[in-house]
Amino acid sequence: MTSLQGAVVALLEARMSSELASLVLRHGGEPLCVPAVRESGRSCTAEVSRLIDGVSAGTYTMLICATGVGVETLMQEAAQIGRYAELIHSLAQITLVCRGPKPVAALKRHGLRASITATAPYTTTELLAALEPLPLSGTGIALLHYGERNAPLAQAMEARGAHLTELCLYEWQLPEVQTPLRDLIDALIGSRIDAIAFTSQVQLRHLLQVAAEMGNANALIDALHDKTIVAAVGPTCAAALRQAGIAPRVVPEHPKMGQMIAALAAYITHEIEHGRRRAPDVLEQSA
Repeated sequence: MTSLQGAVVALLEARMSSELASLVLRHGGEPLCVPAVRESGRSCTAEVSRLIDGVSAGTYTMLICATGVGVETLMQEAAQIGRYAELIHSLAQITLVCRGPKPVAALKRHGLRASITATAPYTTTELLAALEPLPLSGTGIALLHYGERNAPLAQAMEARGAHLTELCLYEWQLPEVQTPLRDLIDALIGSRIDAIAFTSQVQLRHLLQVAAEMGNANALIDALHDKTIVAAVGPTCAAALRQAGIAPRVVPEHPKMGQMIAALAAYITHEIEHGRRRAPDVLEQSA
């Protein structure tokens, strides 16, 4: 049986922090939840109205959903302006494309079925591959972004001649109170955290941004590269870490939080069994 062996695991996830913390506890670790991202809603009534008008009129024959949160936000906005039923009826007539299982599940909750879904690990690369067989030139496409604009995806659609309309219904921002992030950075630099798990690249960006404001960006990168076990939920997150000069030691085969924590437990157990780390304090420092 593999185990986290009592390791303190920093978690930057916000929306699903309790679920991720429970996974760490079940695998024998000690979760430290320090959300690095805040989802902030935008005033998007006009955008949603134009989308519904366009889908109803046949201007858009495809909706690309990059995020489950975006789908739910779209539905909530439509309901608030009294056009939910109209939106559902119209979306049922067009091609619905999903980047991964979360938007698929969000659509299903509203009685809609995805027409096309990217394969694992659900990155932009797999989404573009899923769209490759379709003739997109002259096609009206609405692209529902996640908390920031996916420029490579938008550019690829436009390069293929699609008439693209982009919607970003919420934004990723730093937490309003950043003291916990600052404390976490100090703890990472001081080697008081055994492992850290990244579930999105924006978490890394925000962590480095706060560290830079503290004057500790280089020290944080060094700590994450040399001292702390870094886990990334999938290849996109792992690539962002490597670009920042941080080599993730744990990347699960499938980009899911449960598999990431299981892989982290396997890594720590292997390190201890081969004498490269000490238990129960995985990164115990000599006084």
